[in-house]
Amino acid sequence: MTTAGRDQVTEWFDTHRGQLRGLAYRMLGSLSDVDDALQETWLRASRADPSSVLNPGAWLRTILARVCLNMLRARGSRREEALEPYLPEPVVSPFPDGDPEGQALLAESVGLALLVVLRTLTPAERLAFVLHDVFDVSFTEIAPILERTPAAARQLASRARRRVQRAPSVPDVDLGSQRRIVDAFFAATRSGDMDGLVTILDRDVVLRADFGTGQPLVARGVADVTRYARAPRGAEAIPALVNGGAGAVIVRSRRIFAVLAFSVQRGRIIEIHGYGGPEHLRHIDVATLIGAIDELPDGGDREPDPSLTLG
Repeated sequence: MTTAGRDQVTEWFDTHRGQLRGLAYRMLGSLSDVDDALQETWLRASRADPSSVLNPGAWLRTILARVCLNMLRARGSRREEALEPYLPEPVVSPFPDGDPEGQALLAESVGLALLVVLRTLTPAERLAFVLHDVFDVSFTEIAPILERTPAAARQLASRARRRVQRAPSVPDVDLGSQRRIVDAFFAATRSGDMDGLVTILDRDVVLRADFGTGQPLVARGVADVTRYARAPRGAEAIPALVNGGAGAVIVRSRRIFAVLAFSVQRGRIIEIHGYGGPEHLRHIDVATLIGAIDELPDGGDREPDPSLTLG
């Protein structure tokens, strides 16, 4: 490819990077894998001739979709991975002061509960569903990527859609209501109010947590989940958006050591995701949270109020 051609592809890639990243994240659920997929997409695109490309966004999306499909199929061949509890990597951003901004972020977000459901689909089902239902790609365009007919691609998406609709993956839309429930959860945990905690947990609540110990935790039901809730001394919870929903970044001695995400449905917490360890926290943009961290006590003069962690 000529320098001019490579420059053209670079411009297209930068223009559509946000959409491409969103597609890869929905497909792969791992920010590290997303980076790998985008890099491979760029390499493939940079080796092609862009002169015949009529729709750059669709062209790049098709390349990325094939890359993600190959990665999912390779992942599925590793049987040991399928046996491990799955915890999709979180996308963390500051909690918005203005509610309209929060609603916009929530509408565009990828819920962690949804990513867990998507993980249960076959690679072909996941691709057909994400491209059609999320990105409004026609089955005529999806079919060649899957090497299926448009009718077969439609059937794959329909099957995936039924699985998604049966799962409790859609959170309450009102971000303010989510925040109040999550704040009540922290308050109950700090005070040891187990009765108050039970009132805001769904009876079938699920906890998935990995704090870098190599032993992911899954607990189901109120009795099991409440056993893991405790308030360690010397920690603070900074309200944050985690995948567009109410969550918190847990800070001790001005250092991030955990992230908690909550799925709230009909005023009750249905899922909690807990993250710790460098492999989960390295993607957090600390700069976006630095203002909130700077407002925390130094820790030398007095001990911060305890907050929640799990494990």
